[in-house]
Amino acid sequence: MRAHVTPMLAAVVVGVLVVSLHSQEGAGARGPARRFLTPPAQEVAIKAGRLFDTRSGALLTNQIILIKGDRIVDIGSGLQVPSSARVIDLSSATVLPGMIDTHVHVNTGGDTPAERALIALTNAQIDLEAGFTTVLDMDSRGGFNTVELRDAINAGLVAGPRMQVVGQSLNQRAGTYYPDNLSLRFLEGFTENKNVNSPWLARAAVREAKLHGVDWIKIYTTQDFVGPMYMWKPDATLVASPSLTSEEVDAIVNEAHRLGLKVACHTYGGEGMSSCLNAGVDAPNHLLELDDKAVKILLQKRLPFVVTLDDLIALEKGDLQATGGRNSRLRMAEQAFKRARAASVPIVFGSGATSDAIPHGRQADQFPHYMRWGMTPAEALQTAYLPAARMLNYDWVNHLGSVEKGKYADIIAVAGNPLQDITEMERVKFVMKGGFVYRDELTAAAASATR
Repeated sequence: MRAHVTPMLAAVVVGVLVVSLHSQEGAGARGPARRFLTPPAQEVAIKAGRLFDTRSGALLTNQIILIKGDRIVDIGSGLQVPSSARVIDLSSATVLPGMIDTHVHVNTGGDTPAERALIALTNAQIDLEAGFTTVLDMDSRGGFNTVELRDAINAGLVAGPRMQVVGQSLNQRAGTYYPDNLSLRFLEGFTENKNVNSPWLARAAVREAKLHGVDWIKIYTTQDFVGPMYMWKPDATLVASPSLTSEEVDAIVNEAHRLGLKVACHTYGGEGMSSCLNAGVDAPNHLLELDDKAVKILLQKRLPFVVTLDDLIALEKGDLQATGGRNSRLRMAEQAFKRARAASVPIVFGSGATSDAIPHGRQADQFPHYMRWGMTPAEALQTAYLPAARMLNYDWVNHLGSVEKGKYADIIAVAGNPLQDITEMERVKFVMKGGFVYRDELTAAAASATR
């Protein structure tokens, strides 16, 4: 792992220093906490040839986006551009809001706390450069360094996307299908290693996570093994044995909501899925055994459905081998997706990005799958915007998910038209977060062509 990531980490460190110094010079920042914070007096005007309206799913043409500091102050066609504004000409591009990925894991390895932190930073910055200006980290894999990473980004110490984090999950698997090297758990004795063996201990675990500064609680309610069986039974159905009682899940959700946190649930089906849905978790993930009864609960409780395809795509070959070609989690996800969509359950974009097999920065490859499963290009894109923003904590839908007056200037652009070729979203060439430009291969290329 070290031989693979060391050059990347070196490049990231150099890039952070270069951009930090540039930011300080241009903005007159005096301390490190302002390196990646946009000056409140900054004025920018973006000329958008095509602008994706995430509410209607339509492309608007020839729009002007006026930005002051880190917020959009006006938008429309024919607006007067202030003489003091810096103009960014994206008139030949398609402009969109920054995308939201509600299921990533930025901690993907490392043998020391410092190496883990650097890898987490690297992955977060890869997501940002790919156009994901907001991410929800769904498990720090031990420790709470995602809390510190989130805070460092917010303080402007390092570049990165907006983050909400769960820190350590409440993962009562007792044993696990996934390899787990306990030497990587640097904070022994914290929530992820504790047994939630009653509703009261469940509440205590939530309170402890809250004290570490998390935004979300994540629980796992289906185990991946029963005796010699791991993921699959002999009849090619999922094991999906429950790992928490409904009383424990109810206590976790109640305590989290009482403390201002939201709850995400990893669940495939069976009793574990029912306990999550009945408790009203805020982010039901996977739901591979989604049936009409479960859909009814989603609708009654107004819950979304986070479909995490990238991890299932990576697991497809192994699943088919294990079941003799009879079943796979990806096939089950397709059926769940179609059932939820037919019932108008909100579909929320979440990739599962975590490792070399499920790489950060490649999450937009999910959109073609959504289209193969029945969505239009516009509908596929919309999953990464307002439905995702509504699901996030702290009413972030008031700040993210669309290019509108008063919202953060989180703006990306692609060269072509994603409604004609959805794979354009895999080639984001311009990224602005909070009025700060992190990537620009469009105006730079245009300027070079005119020389």
